[in-house]
Amino acid sequence: MERSGGTARRAQSADESGVVIPPDRDLENKKAPEEGEEVAEVSVERIFESKEVPPWKEQLTFRAFAVSFVLGILFTFIVMKLNLTTGIIPSLNVSAGLLGFFFVKTWTKFLGKSGLLKQPFTRQENTVIQTCVVATSGIAFSGGFGSYLFGMSEVIAKQSTEGTGSKNMKDPALGWMIAFLFVVSFLGLFSVVPLRKIMIVDFKLIYPSGTATAHLINSFHTPQGAKLAKKQVRALGKFFSFSFLWGFFQWFFTAGDGCGFVNFPTFGLKAYEHKFYFDFSATYVGVGMICPYLINISLLVGGILSWGIMWPLIEDRKGHWYPDDLSPSSLHGLQGYKVFIGIAMILGDGLYNFVKVLGHTLFGLYHQLRDKEPDSVIPVSGRSSPANPSQSYDDQRRTQLFLKDKIPLHVAIIGYVGIAIISAVTLPHIFHQLKWYYIVVIYIVAPVLAFCNAYGCGLTDWSLASTYGKLAIFTIGAWAGASHGGVLAGLAACGVMMNIVSTASDLMQDFKTGYMTLASPRSMFVSQVIGTAMGCVIAPCVFWLFYKAFDDLGVLGSEYPAPYALIYRNMAILGVDGFSALPKNCLTLCYVFFIAAVVINGIRDAMGKDRAKFIPIPMAMAIPFYIGSYFAIDMCLGSLILFIWRKINKAKADAFGPAVASGLICGDGIWTLPSSILALAGVNPPICMKFLARKTNTKVDAFLGS
Repeated sequence: MERSGGTARRAQSADESGVVIPPDRDLENKKAPEEGEEVAEVSVERIFESKEVPPWKEQLTFRAFAVSFVLGILFTFIVMKLNLTTGIIPSLNVSAGLLGFFFVKTWTKFLGKSGLLKQPFTRQENTVIQTCVVATSGIAFSGGFGSYLFGMSEVIAKQSTEGTGSKNMKDPALGWMIAFLFVVSFLGLFSVVPLRKIMIVDFKLIYPSGTATAHLINSFHTPQGAKLAKKQVRALGKFFSFSFLWGFFQWFFTAGDGCGFVNFPTFGLKAYEHKFYFDFSATYVGVGMICPYLINISLLVGGILSWGIMWPLIEDRKGHWYPDDLSPSSLHGLQGYKVFIGIAMILGDGLYNFVKVLGHTLFGLYHQLRDKEPDSVIPVSGRSSPANPSQSYDDQRRTQLFLKDKIPLHVAIIGYVGIAIISAVTLPHIFHQLKWYYIVVIYIVAPVLAFCNAYGCGLTDWSLASTYGKLAIFTIGAWAGASHGGVLAGLAACGVMMNIVSTASDLMQDFKTGYMTLASPRSMFVSQVIGTAMGCVIAPCVFWLFYKAFDDLGVLGSEYPAPYALIYRNMAILGVDGFSALPKNCLTLCYVFFIAAVVINGIRDAMGKDRAKFIPIPMAMAIPFYIGSYFAIDMCLGSLILFIWRKINKAKADAFGPAVASGLICGDGIWTLPSSILALAGVNPPICMKFLARKTNTKVDAFLGS
């Protein structure tokens, strides 16, 4: 799936490697403002009229990037842990904006009392921090550490159907991972810079995630918002501490495989065997509080359908549909059905939403161009727009400042062409299977796809970056061929395409946020570049820590199974070799679930938003097919807590729910740093807490007694 966007990390569809779900991801509960619709009766810019907007260079402060660096590391650990466990990554924009506000506000308050404060803290600086932090932690997702990049490794290759030759494997190493990310992570930024005026000012695209983030930051810098933010930070800190200490407490009982609270058979041992149990994860309780109810229910429905019904029935066909002497991890057996049926649903959901969003994009673009004045010229970012007297005061003020700091067109062109040349020369040395002409073709096509993705994201809040990545897997992989390392070439091409297309929509979201907070486009661009550069170093280092600390990283049933790494690798194998390796009747079931995903999505759209909230989302249903339902139970508990809280006090739940959830996620996420260091230092937990059936316990007691 994908990571969560919305007020979240930029909008992502639930069709990526780590599931990102925008808070408003199709979802039905909220409606984005229509073009021209007033979001608030009071003029926001009238409130801030007395405050001077600093020049763009003054928005880029040392303290902003110092705070961004610290928060970037924190959020990278969180995203990496989620990447390597289930791939569901919630919105972190609220936490980034809130913590950025708190730290710098504390800093300036202290300096103000000592008389050393030279520059007050502004909403523009807050926007720079939020942008930089999310750009940094976003590399932990788009870098593919839980999907295409880790899918190249020997650990994952041994669990796949085939393609284990040296031409189709590349184990992680810190040097080449950092080099790869630096080469591919900046192109998307330059590809859409010339379109910023068209998208934001002329077409007035909404970008619901960017708009929501801007409203959040604007509210922090009002007197009432500052008081609420202080209380929210206090709640976040309280649950951060609880979550961290709970993770520390659990560590003492995990001295062996299958030990600890994470293996508590909540609903009995039989249910535990079929992955139905509560694993006491504060992280996923918090994720459940942030994700919409429908996402969590869809995950649970998918878990019941697969582990409760389908897999037991297919397991009964052992010896008929597949040999009964295969290991549990063999993709020629039951594991093959789990992985490939899940892939079929992911591809069905992805294809449907690709066509849907592309249709929205083309239809919207057609109307935008048709409704322009006949004598007008298609605008480019370098030209200024004449003042429009029909605009509100807010729009006039924002447009004036947004167009003031131009980013020259030649900077974007030289940047894109220059990095593309360096990339075409460098990447074949990192991946010998990825020929220079494959890269050139990708870079010729990428700007068009980046525009489509950025425009569609502005209309629908959906980014289809992973869909374009999968397109690259199949096209480049098939072009390279199995005998020439097509599996590895496809995975590497996926990374190149995903990074370009994803960062393009991310930057446009930032421009929208900056437009509404009066942050300069130049400061937004520089902040995104610096955040991306920090992420290109921080994310591989954090992944390397996980990789070295946990010997079973990426292995099914381990603490960090990295499920999407195997899924992406098998997509690449399918793209190169076809369906010959699938077990009996698996292909038929794949067709059924592919079509079912398309049909369910069609029914959801036909029913309308109000009724669609009772129909599960196929992408969310597909995730438990492979890894089980335990995390869905955690997330449903989070939903239940929020539901009850809203029934008791809706205003308080809406104000503090995201802060409490963020505290739970951050505390448990940052505990992975000391736990990794302890593992690297050879410090092992002292106790193993296991849960045994009565008969098994009797046998163990008898054995120990003898």
